[in-house]
Amino acid sequence: MESSNSTPPSKVEIAPVARMAVFRFLFLGAFMLAVLFLSADRLDWWEAWAYMAVALVPMIVARFYLIFTAPDQIVERVDAPQREHVKPWDRIFVLVIAFLGPVAAWIVAGLDVRYGWSPDLPIAIQIVALVFVLAGTTFSNWAMIVNRFYSSHVRIQKDRGHAVVDRGPYRVLRHPGYAGDLVSWIAIPFFFSSIWIAIPCLGVILTYFVRTALEDRTLQEELPGYREYAGKVRFRLVPGIW
Repeated sequence: MESSNSTPPSKVEIAPVARMAVFRFLFLGAFMLAVLFLSADRLDWWEAWAYMAVALVPMIVARFYLIFTAPDQIVERVDAPQREHVKPWDRIFVLVIAFLGPVAAWIVAGLDVRYGWSPDLPIAIQIVALVFVLAGTTFSNWAMIVNRFYSSHVRIQKDRGHAVVDRGPYRVLRHPGYAGDLVSWIAIPFFFSSIWIAIPCLGVILTYFVRTALEDRTLQEELPGYREYAGKVRFRLVPGIW
């Protein structure tokens, strides 16, 4: 979840957090490759390798930076589902955004390659789309680094001294992490040259808009200072529009 901070991170042992992060990255990378390549029934698929690199590298860099600067934030992101004050509706959104949507997109991308459902786009368009995927992922991870209350689930983190963040990308958007993710999801169909992958991507994009609206309402109602911050930073996801 997104908002801001001024209190120092609580003391958390770095070694267990690092081991936990390494295990999760290894599992995520192996799972992503398995879904993509089993769906495509081939390994010589450069788009899958490139996508995995641009999706995982910024995430790995950001997470390991946080391990040494704010390990309590890594613990929060992992333990959030079991903590207090998680909004029940957000469990559904997290399931769609973090699991169902990506897995569906990877399967469709692989099947599209295997059966040739969609015509190939020019390589130049694919490269530009890949740059947008990288830019969106990097922007999202920047928001997470700036905001130590950026959790995996929507909840007011009273146990961590939850406060409003208004620096970095939060100066221009109230939910910059989600905005970066949207850029990536919009670019993915163009990168994979797949018409059909647009269906799960659109589902994830719509879920982000609904989640952002509900989260923003929660923050305005329950987080001290957020309503004033929202009056200064007008836009939630799309600069100049919404």
